[in-house]
Amino acid sequence: MYGLWKPRVLGAWRVPPTGPAILAVNHSHNIDGPMLMGTAPRPVHFLIKAEAFVGPLDPFLTGIGQVKVDRTTADRAAIGNALGVLERGGVLGIFPEGTRGEGDFASLRSGLAYFAVRSGAPVVPVAVLGSAERRSRLIGALPPLRSRVDVVFGDPFEAGDGSGRRTRAALDEATVRVQKRLTDHLAEAKRLTGR
Repeated sequence: MYGLWKPRVLGAWRVPPTGPAILAVNHSHNIDGPMLMGTAPRPVHFLIKAEAFVGPLDPFLTGIGQVKVDRTTADRAAIGNALGVLERGGVLGIFPEGTRGEGDFASLRSGLAYFAVRSGAPVVPVAVLGSAERRSRLIGALPPLRSRVDVVFGDPFEAGDGSGRRTRAALDEATVRVQKRLTDHLAEAKRLTGR
């Protein structure tokens, strides 16, 4: 990432140095995940759609510990593998909107709240800014080479309400809390970076 673009990383010290953590990342471009993997202070295991595990990418993604997800069903193996990352004290990366979009955290799914409440791991909001603002003339799907991409880490927080409840209502409430924290972080990251 540092060879192709100019990442500016702000607040990486906010990621807990040990123990489980969940990085909740906005997602507006294909390079958002690799950019975070290349700039985060700890190894990140992302939930990645099964369609990405093709050809030589399959052994590569598997080898670096990424978690394959079948998005057409409730993938119990992927859920178990993701919880396993957290149980071993690792860092799980999640795009809470489930897919690329505007990157504004407007339509969160409940998966992030489920993993946070179930594991008790703190959630660290992350804003990747500049990856989708302009397109390169050489490769239209990528930002221009050597352009600046900002990666802004926010303060960790607990998604649950402290009650330990795991009911559907508790997860819905946690999702609302998480969405507010992520949206607030994104606004602050834009203010800090001037984007």
